[in-house]
Amino acid sequence: MARSERVWYPGALYHIVSRGNRKKKLFLDNDDYNTYLNVIKRTKEKLDFSILAYCLMSNHVHLQIQTEKVEIWRIMHQINLLYAKYFNCKYDFVGHVFQGRYRSKIIEDDYYNLGVNRYIHLNPVEASIVSNPEKYSKSSYKIYLGQKSNNLVNVNYILSYFNNNRNLYKKYVESTTVNKELDKEIKEEIDI
Repeated sequence: MARSERVWYPGALYHIVSRGNRKKKLFLDNDDYNTYLNVIKRTKEKLDFSILAYCLMSNHVHLQIQTEKVEIWRIMHQINLLYAKYFNCKYDFVGHVFQGRYRSKIIEDDYYNLGVNRYIHLNPVEASIVSNPEKYSKSSYKIYLGQKSNNLVNVNYILSYFNNNRNLYKKYVESTTVNKELDKEIKEEIDI
C-alpha cells in the first residue's frame, strides 16, 4: 500500500513525533540528547524552519515545527538521517534507529496550536517522569519561562497569545482543567 502524501505549504505548522525503532531508546546518555538538539540547529542553518517546542523523551521525540520554504519531509529526513548516523556510529549499531516514518499532524488553528504546545511540554508529567514540566530538562519549557538560554526555539509565536506574559503562559500549561479533551484528542491522533 502506498504511503499517503503529507500536506505541506509555506508556513505550515506541524506536531511531529519520531519514535525509536521497536520503541527502544533514542538517547542513552546526555551527549545523545545534546547531539539531537545540535542536529536540529545544523539542519535549521541549511533548511529554513522554526522550532516552536520540543520534548526529548528517552524513546521518542515531540517537535512543534513551522516550515518556511522547505517541505516538512525534507526537514525531518535531514534531522533523522543525521541523528541515526551519529547514533549507529557511536554505539556500533546497524539498521534503523527510528521506527518507520515519523508521525505528523498539521496544525491549522490557534486552539490546536496552543494545545499541541501544552501537550508537548506536559509529556514528561503525563509519563510520570516528573511532577512538574519545569523539572524536566530535555524540553523547551524552561526556555518559554525564561530560565534557559535559547538559540533554537522561537517562543514569540506562542507567547504572543499571552501578550508575552510568561507567567500567564505558565498558568495555562500547568492548569489541570484546561484542554483535557484536546490533550486526549492529540494523544489519540498520534497513537502514543
